[in-house]
Amino acid sequence: MIQEFLDSWALFHNTWLAGWLIAAGLSLLGVLTVARDQIFIGAAVTQASMLGIAFAMWIGTLIGEAAHPWIDSDAFLSATAVVFSILATLVTSRPSGQPGKESPEAVTGWVFLVSASGSILLVAHSPHGTEEIHRLAASSIIGATAGDVWIFLGLLAVTAAALTLFHRPILLMTTDPATAVAIGVRTRLWSLLVSGWLGLAIGLSIRVSGLIFTFGCLVLPALAAKNLSREIRIMFWLSPMLALGVTGFAFVVAHHWDLPPAQMAVVSLGGALVIAWAARAARRLMQRS
Repeated sequence: MIQEFLDSWALFHNTWLAGWLIAAGLSLLGVLTVARDQIFIGAAVTQASMLGIAFAMWIGTLIGEAAHPWIDSDAFLSATAVVFSILATLVTSRPSGQPGKESPEAVTGWVFLVSASGSILLVAHSPHGTEEIHRLAASSIIGATAGDVWIFLGLLAVTAAALTLFHRPILLMTTDPATAVAIGVRTRLWSLLVSGWLGLAIGLSIRVSGLIFTFGCLVLPALAAKNLSREIRIMFWLSPMLALGVTGFAFVVAHHWDLPPAQMAVVSLGGALVIAWAARAARRLMQRS
């Protein structure tokens, strides 16, 4: 099985590398998302990113792709996905408890529902657009390019470097906002920066890997790491290790059995979370006995 996977490296190496880099990068950001109990925001932002792609396709049908071929380019589609994704993160990351304003949960639900429905409506009369949205919703990382690999390598490197250099304000903002404010940490600025970077990562990822793989890699490794360790610092190590190990296993199995690698990876990550739940339950039983 492993030898078959290695034999396919020359043909699919960009797919495997892009998938691993996306999984590792999103799993790091997922620790912040899970620690702040903002899992549903990840789903809403992912849907908003799809709305951005649908909007770009709709613009293309209005002004004509033949006259303006750049509208149908991957760069333009990725750019609109990133813009809509960042806007969604900024809208949904407002602090809670402000009198006279809607709760963040309500805004997040609105973003999710409008984005999910709007993306379908915008391409309803475009067979190509409908097919593309369905492809993104189903997820497929087959077709990733060498350029994608370099982009996600850069995203992972910058994410890891930022978390290393600025771990103190980021951890305080995530775990104890009141203390962070008391010692002078600009929590609102850091929250906007983290939200904007999350939007950028999701916007770029969804164009290559689709909704299921993007959202799965964002939350499932971090949730598994949270059940294995309650310390945020350890979660930052566990989450990408789980993401890389489990997706690597999933890609090998998917290639051997000729199954979609993105879906196989998400199911495997879901299985890892079940194992983490079982490990936490066993640990609690041992502590009580």
